[in-house]
Amino acid sequence: MNQATSIVIPAHNEEESLRRLLPELRQRHPECEIIVIDDGSTDGTPDAVVSCGATLISLPYTMGNGAAVKAGARAATGEIIVFMDGDGQHAAADVERLRTGLRDGYAMVVGARVPGSQASVFRLAANRFYNALASWITGRRIADLTSGFRVVEAGKFRQFLHLLPNGFSYPTTITMAFLRSGYPVRYVPIEAASRRGRSHIRPLRDGIRFLLIIFRIGTLYSPLKIFVPMSAALFLPGIGNYAYTYATQGRFTNMSALLLLASLFVFLIGLVSEQITALMYQRQD
Repeated sequence: MNQATSIVIPAHNEEESLRRLLPELRQRHPECEIIVIDDGSTDGTPDAVVSCGATLISLPYTMGNGAAVKAGARAATGEIIVFMDGDGQHAAADVERLRTGLRDGYAMVVGARVPGSQASVFRLAANRFYNALASWITGRRIADLTSGFRVVEAGKFRQFLHLLPNGFSYPTTITMAFLRSGYPVRYVPIEAASRRGRSHIRPLRDGIRFLLIIFRIGTLYSPLKIFVPMSAALFLPGIGNYAYTYATQGRFTNMSALLLLASLFVFLIGLVSEQITALMYQRQD
């Protein structure tokens, strides 16, 4: 591709991996700008970046993967941005495969990890669940919702910087933002290697965060698809309880009133959220 390309790599204590990855990236893609965002590392990550000839952006303290990605996106000068992890899971050889995937009118190409590339059975099951949920909400098959290896058109990506969280769930947010805005997204299968060094994922803490991602997916794309089923789950027991108590006792109980009112409130919250979401994704001419 003839378009100028920037490769952005968020990194936190990834000295060992970067000393392997950066020289290979430079060898395979000498024309690309390589930017590494040091997210408050305490090891030799900054020295590794400088010694390999890449551009270093150092955050003053650990701000999160999403914050590092946003800093890299702001600093990148290329028309195309490649985002990849610095932990050794993403191969330099796959960069060109994803770049060429932008042809045919795609705005973003995502490296979709094949099942054998998942770090654990728990992660595989969780990612499959998120993929299925996001596919149902969007009406489009999503092969890998949480992959951090992706190539995007820089201008379109920057439209959504204000939506991206500072934590690790930025891939979910940007995927839903692109689909909601009508930008075509393509998935390319990749083999992800085992990460080098210690994982920054903590099962208990991040398991709770992953549950929040489920609600974030719905509220980012189509809130009514989340709130209407919740409303129905309250309405049906409410109307059923009313029918039973009226038939057996001839009265309308407080429980029926509580369930029906809760159903109405949840539906109205969903309706307002839908309007807010529509305004949030209005494109600026």
